[in-house]
Amino acid sequence: MEGGPEPVLDRLLDRLPGMSPQLRKAAHYVLDNPNEVGLSSIREIAAAAQVKPNTLVRMARAVGFAGFEDFRRPFRDSLRNGRESYPDRARWLQAIAKGGRHGRLFGQMAASSFENIEQLFSSTGAAEIKAAADRIVGSRTTYVLGVGAAYALAHNFAYLARMALDNVVAVPRDGSLPIDDVARAGPKDVLFAMTFNPYRTEVVDATRSARAQGAAVIALTDSRASPIALEAEHAFVITTGTPQFFPSLLAASALLETLIAFMVADADSAVIANIDRFQRRRYELGVYWKEGE
Repeated sequence: MEGGPEPVLDRLLDRLPGMSPQLRKAAHYVLDNPNEVGLSSIREIAAAAQVKPNTLVRMARAVGFAGFEDFRRPFRDSLRNGRESYPDRARWLQAIAKGGRHGRLFGQMAASSFENIEQLFSSTGAAEIKAAADRIVGSRTTYVLGVGAAYALAHNFAYLARMALDNVVAVPRDGSLPIDDVARAGPKDVLFAMTFNPYRTEVVDATRSARAQGAAVIALTDSRASPIALEAEHAFVITTGTPQFFPSLLAASALLETLIAFMVADADSAVIANIDRFQRRRYELGVYWKEGE
């Protein structure tokens, strides 16, 4: 199949609702771990997905392939043609891992951070980010929704965006529920929603409500099969793997910074003037500390 693994993943996602529970379980693993499909054996993938190897074969046939080897070929070709080698980084990670228990943990944290960032930029194209940035800039209102761990991400994104644009607001606002804040969203608006497994019910409900009202949905999540990704016009999937208990949001932060950069890069002179005026006014009001004060 032409175009690498993405068309395969898209086909898998389309067929997901009609699959049996075991096939759906296998498909979820593939959607969330596409690199493993190209790197691991069928038995290793089956063990990780907690299904039988034959289930992977049946899943491949369910989306039009003769067998699992045909199914996985685009994944292997993508890794063979696109993955870079990082020998210096590998040696550095091995060196810091020799420092005892904390050294190993430090090395694992460093390795997972690199991997999450690399996965983001290798699986996300500039055209996808530009399309989402254009929707935000051109919207009547963009509601940026995050609760729990995503609350700070959403509010920081909205804070930065509002230096340039007047149409970006963070929700939920004090005293309200997310679904209340998007109650007036319509076809000219955008809901930019963020949630990661385990997915927050209020974010899923608000996303479905906004979509039903005709608003465009942009999703930032950790699976193509996430309930908010299934509702989204633009879905950005990041990896959150880390050796610690809490999921890593490093890649999510990097995606948001990149999206802000795209929003400003294509902005007209009025937007740049807004940023300059905002910053100048904050200096005039003494918001920023100066040497000697």
